[in-house]
Amino acid sequence: MSKETFKRTIVVTGGAGFIGSHVVRLFVNKYPDYKIINLDKLTYAGNLANLKDIEDKPNYLFVKGDICDESLVNNLFAEHKVDGVIHLAAESHVDRSIKDPFLFAKTNVLGTLNLLQVAKEYWKDDFSNKLFYHVSTDEVYGALEFDDTLFTEETSYDPHSPYSASKAASDHFVRAYHDTYGLPYVISNCSNNYGPYQFPEKLIPLFIHNIRNKKPLPVYGKGENVRDWLYVVDHARAIDMIFHKGRIAETYNIGGFNEWTNIDLIKVIIKTVDKHLGRPEGSSDSLITYVTDRAGHDLRYAIDATKIKNELGWEPSLQFEEGIEKTVKWYLDNQEWLDNVTSGDYQRYYEEMYTDR
Repeated sequence: MSKETFKRTIVVTGGAGFIGSHVVRLFVNKYPDYKIINLDKLTYAGNLANLKDIEDKPNYLFVKGDICDESLVNNLFAEHKVDGVIHLAAESHVDRSIKDPFLFAKTNVLGTLNLLQVAKEYWKDDFSNKLFYHVSTDEVYGALEFDDTLFTEETSYDPHSPYSASKAASDHFVRAYHDTYGLPYVISNCSNNYGPYQFPEKLIPLFIHNIRNKKPLPVYGKGENVRDWLYVVDHARAIDMIFHKGRIAETYNIGGFNEWTNIDLIKVIIKTVDKHLGRPEGSSDSLITYVTDRAGHDLRYAIDATKIKNELGWEPSLQFEEGIEKTVKWYLDNQEWLDNVTSGDYQRYYEEMYTDR
């Protein structure tokens, strides 16, 4: 299919990452008349092995590059006549943000600002049928008490970590570009995701890996922190709906209505992994190791996803137990992928493959 025959051209930033790869796969397969451009810097959490199954599709293009690179983004918009952006590229690990807040400010704030500026300049003569979709996080809202309150789209921002502060700042820039320049946007704030292809610094893949290898399971504090969990494929489905049906200049919260304390979640993971490995139930409980809580660790996040359900008809398709079963099985069946990611070999390979392109 030639460039001129595509109905839309959408840049997905961070499309080689965990959530981004699921979004790219969904759009490439569901919309063969769309050109999907995956713009990814291929840092430690970006992995083109996540997209081996679609890499040869005629409506898919990978571009290695940094969202902070003004010249590259400008050229991308001009060459491919981009009319949509789904912006997922971000530094996202809280512990890393505590160690290096400047990196998070550069990527999450200045990178978003660069994309906004290029989109504004390229689209300024005609904003019709254009959209800047900014994917944010529930962490911008701060923390909730242990009660029945939930984050809604009207909840005030109250970020507590350098990561959430950088995402909050980028959200504000997106809204400011609409109010100042008229740039059409939507924002979504999602709860914790889990599922295949997640980099194993995150809790669920890390613990599956550690249980399999009988390594310690580090639990912050007493494991009482509460998170709302959503299967990543359901998040990609929500992004699809919001991109196509969401109202301009609106925010949509995406959540699983699925709260777990960390320690209860860990026990479910242990039980599931032990079962799949043929170990006696609970035999890996002894791996749990309580460690000092991290600074600024929010007690509870929970999303009210009523708006997206009522307006767009979206709701999670999987019950949590089913999602955990699928996730554990995937990681145990794809140990080569996990070993490759944890070794860093894939990153060196793609650094060499795409150097100077």
